[in-house]
Amino acid sequence: MGARLIDGKALAQQVRDRLAVESAAVLAKTGMKPGLATILVGDDPASHQYVKSKQKACDAAGIYIDDHKLPASTTQAELLSLIEKMNADPKIHGILVQLPLPKHIESRVVLEAVSPDKDADGFHPYNFGRLVEGNPVFEACTPKGVIKMLESTGIAIEGKRAVVLGRSNIVGKPLALMLLQRNATVTICHSKTKDIASVCREADLLLVAIGKAKFVTADMVKEGAVVIDVGTNRWTDGKLCGDVDFEAVSQKAGWISPVPGGVGPMTIAMLLDNTVESAKRMAGMK
Repeated sequence: MGARLIDGKALAQQVRDRLAVESAAVLAKTGMKPGLATILVGDDPASHQYVKSKQKACDAAGIYIDDHKLPASTTQAELLSLIEKMNADPKIHGILVQLPLPKHIESRVVLEAVSPDKDADGFHPYNFGRLVEGNPVFEACTPKGVIKMLESTGIAIEGKRAVVLGRSNIVGKPLALMLLQRNATVTICHSKTKDIASVCREADLLLVAIGKAKFVTADMVKEGAVVIDVGTNRWTDGKLCGDVDFEAVSQKAGWISPVPGGVGPMTIAMLLDNTVESAKRMAGMK
């Protein structure tokens, strides 16, 4: 029997429908829609497509979007000046700086310049620190989406053995913290972990964000495990695929997310969710 599918597209649509109602409530109280500023530097095609998807989702959720596309020659000082302007703009409740940035711009400096109160991506050190202490304000969008996907299965996180493949500041580390807060027993695997396969086979919840196409094979997965694939890669045939060998693993797992159509839509939905939460907080509705 094959695994049940965790449909990120359908879950994201549910989130957008809820946010449209909440955005309308903010507009009724304040006279302003929740506002998201998107800042894209350079001409990376994948980044442009990603921002375009976010803009479409904002329209569906009743969120005002202030779109800034800057040339690759933009200096760090110019970018910081724009962020300062967005920080001070009362129409803006969330700020997204699309990564990666050109090499001459320090990402850390730019992300720290975003006001923690408008940090819709959840990347600011203040918000990461709040997550570490178990009192989060804005949570990073991808791991927040993964948690929502886990919850959608109806399987309790508490008491489960969770294995996270990957230790990035954007996905792996914050996801491990979110799972820990929900009383899972958490192991993080990375490039230096010995015998990753045996660790993975212990997982009730296997969350994969390692950046290697079809890295996780069926022999690495416990029978009936929940498998969520955060990866986005190109296979040898040019088609999109995740970090999990979907066809093989779906015959062994209990639940599995697809690529595309899994974590990606939920990441965007959580960006919008953080923006609306910020607007509600600024309007005194939280």
